[in-house]
Amino acid sequence: MTLQPLWSAPLTIQIHAFAAMSAFVIGGLQLFLRKGTPLHRSIGWVWVVTLCLVAVSSFGISTIRQFGPFSWIHLLSIFVLVMLPWGVLAARSGKISLHRSIMTGTFIGALVVAGFFTLAPGRIRHAVIFGH
Repeated sequence: MTLQPLWSAPLTIQIHAFAAMSAFVIGGLQLFLRKGTPLHRSIGWVWVVTLCLVAVSSFGISTIRQFGPFSWIHLLSIFVLVMLPWGVLAARSGKISLHRSIMTGTFIGALVVAGFFTLAPGRIRHAVIFGH
């Protein structure tokens, strides 16, 4: 394993990758912490901001061009930017089951499933983990 492919990537990709790794760790931690506490709320806000950074930074990445500078994966970024406020609003309005579903689904879809696809040959994460 080497971080050299990531360090050699454009700054936008570095920001995106480190934000995604941070969001994965923070979100994973959040899944196991006691819910409804001040700590849960604080870490939740950090996770939301970090995942927003992941989504927004993705629009500066155009290595896979299917629709001009964008690809189907950018639809996931739009989805995340819609789901995060909806999940926060659900919690604030007392719809805890909806909040849990939205946030857990966003974690799984945006970080676990999308992260899995970054392991494909030719992607930077593949090079980091498996070498060229």
